[in-house]
Amino acid sequence: MEAVLAQSTGFFQQRPAAAGLASAFSAVWVHRMQDEDVPPIVITPDATIDLQWIDGRFRIAGPDKEPQIERPPAGSAIVGFRFRPGAAAGWLGVPAGEIVGGRLDLGEIWGTRVRELLDRVRAAPDLAAMVRQLENVVGAHTEGRDAFDPLMGRAFDVINEGLPPETPLLPFLQRHLHLSERTLRRRFEDAFGYGPKTLDRILRFHRFRRLREKAGEGSTALLAVEAGYADQAHLIRESRRLTGVTPSALA
Repeated sequence: MEAVLAQSTGFFQQRPAAAGLASAFSAVWVHRMQDEDVPPIVITPDATIDLQWIDGRFRIAGPDKEPQIERPPAGSAIVGFRFRPGAAAGWLGVPAGEIVGGRLDLGEIWGTRVRELLDRVRAAPDLAAMVRQLENVVGAHTEGRDAFDPLMGRAFDVINEGLPPETPLLPFLQRHLHLSERTLRRRFEDAFGYGPKTLDRILRFHRFRRLREKAGEGSTALLAVEAGYADQAHLIRESRRLTGVTPSALA
C-alpha cells in the first residue's frame, strides 16, 4: 500500500494548548486512524517535537531532518502535545540534539521517573475523556516549570518569518541574538536538534506550503521566490529532500 502524508488519512484535529500547558506546549492534537486499510503514513520534517500518547505509553517524536514512515494500527488514536519552539529540552531534561529523528519511549529518556506520569493515567470511557485526562496529567507536570528558552523562541520566530533577501543567515542571527557563532550553534543544537541552516531549510519549506495553501493555484515559481528560494528548481530539490516528492505531488 502506498504511503500518504500523515494528516491526509483518518481524523486529525488540533487546537491551542490550554493555560496549564502553554508554558511548554503550543498545541494539543488528536490523530485517529480509520478502522481498516490504514496506509503507511509519511511524517515530514516540520521543526517540531511532540510528546505523544500512543499504545498506552508516552513517547517523544522528533525533531526530524528527513521524512519518517510510520505504520499505525487500524483504529488506533494518537494524542500529541506539541512543544513550543525551544521548550522541549527544558521539559525533557535532555538536549534536542540527542533525540533527532527519534521515536523514543519516554522511559528511555527518564528511566523510572516516567512512572510519575504513567501512574496517573487511568482507563477512560472515550477518546475525548482520555484527552482531558492526559491534559491534566501533563499539565500537572508542566505547571510551575520554566522549560521555555525565550532567546531560542525568538530565534525560531525570526527564521520562521523569513530574513530580508540576500541576507546571510549566521551573521544576521549573531547580530540579532548577540551570540558568538560557536554559542549560537550550540544553543540551536540543544533547543532544536540541529543548526540554524537546517532549521532555516525546514521552516522555509513550510513557509512555501503556507503560501501555496493561501494562494491556491498560484504560480509555483513565484511562490518559491516569495518563500525565499532562489528559483523553482531550488524548491523542487528541497521538497524531494524533505518529503521525498515534488511540490506538485505533495499538493
